[in-house]
Amino acid sequence: MVEDASHRPHRLSTTLSPEQEVLVVALRETLLLPLDDLLAVTREFIHPEASRSALDRCLRRHGISNLKALIPQEADTAKRPVKTFKDYAPGFVHVDVKYLPQMPDEDRRKYLFAAIDRATRWVYVEILDDKSAASASGFLERLIAKAPFALSKIFTDNGKEFTDRFGATGERSP
Repeated sequence: MVEDASHRPHRLSTTLSPEQEVLVVALRETLLLPLDDLLAVTREFIHPEASRSALDRCLRRHGISNLKALIPQEADTAKRPVKTFKDYAPGFVHVDVKYLPQMPDEDRRKYLFAAIDRATRWVYVEILDDKSAASASGFLERLIAKAPFALSKIFTDNGKEFTDRFGATGERSP
């Protein structure tokens, strides 16, 4: 019996470097963006020529293609009303910092500063060398300058780079 061999390429080319894939994965896990939104952020900040299919393959390779599986499920969701992003006016921004893995060609790790507006899903990201108060302050200044709307509230996880209410680190006094 004669059968045709697979016509699928033996090796799919990828437009994203391993470093860029790490950033895309961190953004997906941090911001929980749908594929099309993640594609827009990737094209804006990471790789302008990234295709939707290449991004989808990247997410599948890293086991994070199913967005619903990434969203934490609470056992008591029936007890509390769920607010959607549409319940907020633009300017309600959540800011977070994530550790990026140290790349082989780097002597130290970098940090992903990310901000997302709850109403519009507008995203602003930067990769910075440290997560000091000075870096956080500069990030917030650039965020305010780049935002297409007035920021009314900025939420953080109270990390030491954004607040000193949990004690002095020597960098500045509380």
